Amino acid sequence: MTLPPDHPRRIELNDEAHARPPEALQAPVRISYLALFSDHSLRDRQRAHIAELADFFGVKPPGPTDVHYSANFGRFRVKWERHTEFARYMFLLPGAAEDPFADPAIRKLPAAWLGDLPGEVIVATHAAILPAGADTNFDGISHRLFAGNPLVGAGISGNAAIALTDFRIRPDGFSRLLLLDQALRPRQAGRALQRLLEIDTYRLMAQLALPVARQLAPILAASEQELAEIAAALPSVTEAGEPQLLDRLTQLEAEIESRGAAHDYRFSASRAYYQLVQRRIAELREDRLPGIQTFQEFTELRLAPAMNTCQATTTRQESLSVRVSRASQLLATRVELTREHQEMQVLQSMNRRADLQLRLQQTVEGLSIAAISYYIVGLIGYAAKAAKAAGLPVNPDITMGAAIPLVILAVFLATSRVHKMIHTTHGP
Repeated sequence: MTLPPDHPRRIELNDEAHARPPEALQAPVRISYLALFSDHSLRDRQRAHIAELADFFGVKPPGPTDVHYSANFGRFRVKWERHTEFARYMFLLPGAAEDPFADPAIRKLPAAWLGDLPGEVIVATHAAILPAGADTNFDGISHRLFAGNPLVGAGISGNAAIALTDFRIRPDGFSRLLLLDQALRPRQAGRALQRLLEIDTYRLMAQLALPVARQLAPILAASEQELAEIAAALPSVTEAGEPQLLDRLTQLEAEIESRGAAHDYRFSASRAYYQLVQRRIAELREDRLPGIQTFQEFTELRLAPAMNTCQATTTRQESLSVRVSRASQLLATRVELTREHQEMQVLQSMNRRADLQLRLQQTVEGLSIAAISYYIVGLIGYAAKAAKAAGLPVNPDITMGAAIPLVILAVFLATSRVHKMIHTTHGP
């Protein structure tokens, strides 16, 4: 059977659904997890850094375009994933002592290689998956493994496991996560651990917008005050003050748009990360443990207010932008009306000048007709005197008097004809 040619992206898009699969984990196992905030330009450096570790242990490195990598390094296993704003590293070591956090998996890595990891740590977690056993004394677990801190946790995956943490960073720079396996299958354990680590990662990534929101609060307040002052001045502003007021509005609008362009991505990313946190918590299928706050409750109590602050800042900035734009349009319309009024006054002045020029021209033309007629009548008088001197019966005075109306009429008709020719050639 012959099919049409594949779309160039068909295989890539199909394989995306199978990318970054969770590790198959069997209790007991220790995990050290790092999420490093890093610019996308560091992707190649991070891949090369993983390749150095693979070469050091004699393992096949990632490919030149890979954005995720998983390999067995003999004593431990390594998983690396590159995301838009951060890279995740997971180091897995089988087995665990009574204190599963006493000898974490990350100690198996070369210290120099670990210190040269490109990026900034946003999450560092030591995790352990242990058989549940019969010990469900959560107070004892808290004092033994979490320094007596209040625990956050729940039964997850249909009570196939119990997840416990305190979301606190210890002096070594790591937080702790404990997963007690009651009936997890290997792949199910890997998915559960991945969701729990993603909740912590996306939770902190979402909160990156909170310092920005706090920084913008006084700036937005100052911009709102400036807009209020401009709006109050609008009704009484004079024509001379309109350009200055428009300059203030234009500068304010430019500042708001500049801030929006600078921070819009951070707030949009924050909303996306928050949605991922909520989705991953829903996927846990939590069951409440006695006296312990669930992941859902902890997140809504701590993260939701921060996200509401970010959303309020975004809404406030967008509203301010709209109001400034509306005020700018209003003032620009007023300035335009003023300009049109001034142009109308100029046109009226030009019309008056043209009318005066026309009247002056008509006066000059009337005088010109009189002058021309005077000279022509004078010529006729000289001709009549010459004829009388030649013996002809001509009275010069009568001849000149009779010629006056005829000459004036002729000059007038000639002038009108010239006007008509000019208007026909050049238009009115």
